Amino acid sequence: MTPTSLTSPSSLLQVRNLSKRVTTADGELTLLSEIEFNIGQGEAVAVVGPSGSGKSTLLGLLAGLDVPSEGQVLVDGTDLFTLDEDGRAALRAARMGFVFQSFQLLANLTALENVLLPLELFGRADAEDVARRVLERVGLAARLNHFPRQLSGGEQQRVAIARAFAPQPQLLLADEPTGSLDVATGERVVDLLFALKQEHGSTLILVTHDERLAARCDRSLALDAGRIRSIRAN
Repeated sequence: MTPTSLTSPSSLLQVRNLSKRVTTADGELTLLSEIEFNIGQGEAVAVVGPSGSGKSTLLGLLAGLDVPSEGQVLVDGTDLFTLDEDGRAALRAARMGFVFQSFQLLANLTALENVLLPLELFGRADAEDVARRVLERVGLAARLNHFPRQLSGGEQQRVAIARAFAPQPQLLLADEPTGSLDVATGERVVDLLFALKQEHGSTLILVTHDERLAARCDRSLALDAGRIRSIRAN
């Protein structure tokens, strides 16, 4: 199969013949089959499709959080699955950021501490300065010392976005980033997400059921029953 190119031949992310199968009590189940595409630096790509089509499975494989049955995921030329688990974790820390529908903030840490944690793990000497700046950028300068339970859903998602962008990742992966938010709050969060993406020059891949959110991306990759149905420009 010839890979479908979303951008120029100089791609940050290359996916080759990616398949994922699992064994169940009823036999083997195919979650993804022969997925191929390229994405260039700075692109925004929406992964869309019905529930159960393989969107979140694909995102997990792109992050190296799961391993495929076959295939490759190359991030800036490095094949994730030639690395062991520690190697994949190190690559994620150096090059990737994540935004989740359920925020995934640590409840016993303040907003500042949640953003600080990945920076400190990465060994940034200026971790606190960076964390404060990015939280100020997302409008939370007055909420640095608040715990997640003291923040609204929109504020928690802004902390999660700040945490994702603080290390200045090449690649940002977002799984239904507005799924837990009301429409108005979701629109503000999306505006912020795209503004920061533009400022940092990051590549954004997001899973969404929201057609308006998908339309803001450069391309949409539609999955159906674990296969690519289409890749189109928006």
